[in-house]
Amino acid sequence: MTNIVVLVKQVPDTYSERKLAETDHTLDRESADAVIDEINERAVEEALKIKEAGEGEVTVLCVGPERATDAIRKALSMGADKAVHVCDEALHGSDMLATAKVIAAAVRRIEGVDLVIAGNEASDGRGGAVPAVLAELLGLPQLTHARQLTVDGGSVKVDRETEDGITHLEASLPAVVSVTEKINEPRYPSFKGIMAAKKKPVETLTVADLGVDAGEVGLANAWSTVLEASPKPPRTAGQRVEDEGDGGAKVAEYLVGQKII
Repeated sequence: MTNIVVLVKQVPDTYSERKLAETDHTLDRESADAVIDEINERAVEEALKIKEAGEGEVTVLCVGPERATDAIRKALSMGADKAVHVCDEALHGSDMLATAKVIAAAVRRIEGVDLVIAGNEASDGRGGAVPAVLAELLGLPQLTHARQLTVDGGSVKVDRETEDGITHLEASLPAVVSVTEKINEPRYPSFKGIMAAKKKPVETLTVADLGVDAGEVGLANAWSTVLEASPKPPRTAGQRVEDEGDGGAKVAEYLVGQKII
């Protein structure tokens, strides 16, 4: 039986206009539609495939505000068994290090975890460091950027793809794996799955429940701070080139002036 924890994050919809809050320059999550991050859907799908190939249980773990329950329910409707939601105002503005620390504390509360699966990076922050930091905090091997994942008895094997090529990795369980968009195509929740998700258990925890000091998380304790932000300038009209036999030369002259060539 493989006990799998999948990390899930709710992010602003890619097609919504995203902006920073004027007060503290953190992401204004109320200004855009919120969805489960697509890479997390792939992580859930991979966990479900492992579960369906044998015996196991899939727990969804999410750190986020109250509205993140929508993302959790989406994962549960896909087929995950239960969820843990870490929700605490003290977490607002936490950086990747603090977030990983909270996730690690939550994972330790779950009995008998064999495998933690995450997306390689979230579409809002795009830091890509949380899975590796989490593995370090838990003292587990990390197998990141996986495009293929196989659990074989007490070990896990992945094909790790980067710009340098594909590397074949293997480690003993328990382990932490992060997946890329090439890992699979996530399933659509069925009507039966959507209805069943409403009855599946979701445990809500605070940082105090996890034994994490509130003074170690949040914006005031982040290692990086946005000092200033301004909206992107409005899009200007392009430059039109009239071709009177010398259009090519005019285009080349423009590109040279823009230092493109």
